[in-house]
Amino acid sequence: MRVRPERLAADPRAGALCVFATGSPVRVHSLDGLDARLARAAKRAAEAGAAKAGEAAVVDTMGLARASLLVVAGLGRRDRADGEALRHAAGAAARAAEGAHARDVAIAVPRGLIADEAEAAACAAEGARLALYEFGRRASPAPRHVSSIRVLHGTARAAAAVRRAAAITEAVILARDAANMPPNECTPAALAAIARRAGPKVRCRVISGAELRRRGFGGILAVGGASHNAPRLIIMEHRGAPRTRRPVLLVGKAVTFDTGGISIKPGERMEEMKFDKCGGCAVIGAMRAASLLGIKDNIVGIVPAVENMPGGGAYRPGDIVRLYSKKTAEIINTDAEGRLILADALSYGEQAHRPRAIIDLATLTGACIVALGASTAGLVSTSDALARSIERAAARTGERVWRLPIDDDYASMIDSKVADMRNMGIGRTAGTIAAAAFLRRAVGDTPWAHLDIAGPAWTQVGTVRRSYNAGGATGFGVRLLAEYLSPQ
Repeated sequence: MRVRPERLAADPRAGALCVFATGSPVRVHSLDGLDARLARAAKRAAEAGAAKAGEAAVVDTMGLARASLLVVAGLGRRDRADGEALRHAAGAAARAAEGAHARDVAIAVPRGLIADEAEAAACAAEGARLALYEFGRRASPAPRHVSSIRVLHGTARAAAAVRRAAAITEAVILARDAANMPPNECTPAALAAIARRAGPKVRCRVISGAELRRRGFGGILAVGGASHNAPRLIIMEHRGAPRTRRPVLLVGKAVTFDTGGISIKPGERMEEMKFDKCGGCAVIGAMRAASLLGIKDNIVGIVPAVENMPGGGAYRPGDIVRLYSKKTAEIINTDAEGRLILADALSYGEQAHRPRAIIDLATLTGACIVALGASTAGLVSTSDALARSIERAAARTGERVWRLPIDDDYASMIDSKVADMRNMGIGRTAGTIAAAAFLRRAVGDTPWAHLDIAGPAWTQVGTVRRSYNAGGATGFGVRLLAEYLSPQ
């Protein structure tokens, strides 16, 4: 599906023209040049409910405009109309146009509601395109109608912002596709094959088999030991700056299916454990975004990919595993596996690539959902400056994060009497921070940030409804990382 900018003109030709409405009092924006009778019909639709945030109504233009349909999408209260509200409204508009069988959609970016028109245009493009995403393996898939999205704008900056948004949404869709793939299709080897196609400017190599053992990736080998689908360590590089510039290191957890291992999970909702690879998929998506945008920086993405299964070769509670860092970890629960493979990847990445900053993403703990809900990621960092940069990027992309503390008292929660550390904290206390404390011991002095995306990585019970996240994997983190790596 093509997403492109187009200069705003009076009465544009389109299958569906999308305009936006605000409430308290109700007003429909971007109606300049349209027939007065059609403008009144749009306002009646807004007053009937379409002005509410995330709502949309379709009005037949009855030949009063060059567009066949007019879609009125709600931003909610005018004083709350921001980029995220526009994303949500544009997504609702695109889905309404699809439901009305429109072939193409033109989105009139409202002027004056958001100070930066370029930001508004980008948000509209993102919301509309992502709302039309669908994943499935049906024998007879439902027909799709909308084949192009045009974002109508008034400045060259806005046009550039739309093109940038189109590239980033393509990267988000790659991450969603990979994360949504069923576990019988997306094995560690299959995920490595996807990473190899991340982008023409992304170099990819994969460590597997005897090389993992020879080089001491004990955490990855322990977690993946019982599966017939052998683990992989995926290493991607984007070089957009001179070699002398130290890279940013991105690390993403990819457990392609997580049964919990010997500490097996309950059967209820276990099918959702295909989403335990979402952190790794986000890193692959971010590397694609870097390639498509031509980001002028050096970026390394590392994805440890495993399948956590029970069986004769499984690691056990009570085992002591030697990690890549040479530190040892006492295994308390085999369902706390993500921190083991991430620790290997973090230590290797820091030693091999000497990054100037490290960011990891992982669907790491259910405790994070208990603490923050299903729509906010937990952020733990050793660097205030890095944390602030991530928070600024998150605010611009609408991907919510909330910083949690970490200090020596939390770190002591994973002390072990028989190893350097244990892979679980104390009971149910501060589970998200205890997991982060384990990762912290894998990293040296490099500024480091950890994003626990267990909540927002896919739509689940308690997820805040967003039109552009219709169901399944959300691709959370791709837009945030693209913004962090190349801020606008």
